[in-house]
Amino acid sequence: MNSDSRFSPRRLVPGLALAIAVSVASLAVARVETRLFGHPVIEGLVVAILIGMVVRTLWTPPAQTSAGVRFAAKEVLEVAIVLLGASVDLPLLLRSGPSLAIGIVLLVMLGLAASYSIGRMLGLPRNLAVLVACGNSICGNSAIAAVAPVIGAEQEHVASSIAFTAILGVIVIIGLPLLVHPLGLSNYQYGVVAGLTVYAVPQVLAAAFPVSVLSGQVGTLVKLMRVLMLGPVVLFFALRNPAPGNASGVRGDVKAQKKLTRFVPWFIVGFMLFAALRSAGVISANVADPMKTLSTWFTILAMAALGLGVDLRSISRVGRPVILTVSASLLVLLVLSLTLIHVLAIR
Repeated sequence: MNSDSRFSPRRLVPGLALAIAVSVASLAVARVETRLFGHPVIEGLVVAILIGMVVRTLWTPPAQTSAGVRFAAKEVLEVAIVLLGASVDLPLLLRSGPSLAIGIVLLVMLGLAASYSIGRMLGLPRNLAVLVACGNSICGNSAIAAVAPVIGAEQEHVASSIAFTAILGVIVIIGLPLLVHPLGLSNYQYGVVAGLTVYAVPQVLAAAFPVSVLSGQVGTLVKLMRVLMLGPVVLFFALRNPAPGNASGVRGDVKAQKKLTRFVPWFIVGFMLFAALRSAGVISANVADPMKTLSTWFTILAMAALGLGVDLRSISRVGRPVILTVSASLLVLLVLSLTLIHVLAIR
């Protein structure tokens, strides 16, 4: 095997070892919390992110750890999501029917329009406003990476749109659960709010599962439905920008074509397949329970890697208009999601 391959064990080991160390530390903290208070005050998922952030901010990990950290944050998380499907009650999650799916599509469209308009009003360049809107309204960095080559965005715009949203995402993970009781949300309703509001898939898991298992499962399903909107959105911008270039000189249309072939990420298919098999009784409880445990471990590992990718110092390199746009867009999504719950009478 080529040692330079993306999945070469030699390249992945340093970063995976670092992420595992952070994961073990987070589990140790959660155990101490349980002994002192009877339950974790801050769940292990969130602790893993926070410890990772502290490590990344106080110490710059060696370059050889980057491949393993990225692998844990993406591929390991995707496997965790697929395994999670084996433990969900699909009929329960889908009890709101097709109205919820329609509502998610409308919310994404309204979120895109509102976020883009806010960015333009605050003086953001068109492409940067588009990237911020897509990142907030669909699926975070993945949406930004998919749309950037299609619209010919500069690398500086890509970096700016990603930097602050990662930090704000951690704030949302900690703060959003605090709204459950003030807003009178049920576990199901909170899962819908988390899935519709939180920036990226791993952050949804970290924000929802500490509230309840049902919240986590509903939040995951709703978020994955938002992710499915990436394909139509990329297609929309591809049709508006048939052959853009980008700052690196690589033609955007070539990259766009690659992105357009990935309308449905494999882990969404895997999640739905395992959920269907579990609901049909093909996957028994004896098999589902170990898969759920493994999914939890993988998720904590991914959260640690996510934290290791967040440098608090990066906020100083982000302009005020970006910070205001991302923050205002988040508030808009929160209001829209709460409105959707009441309009659809989701309980």
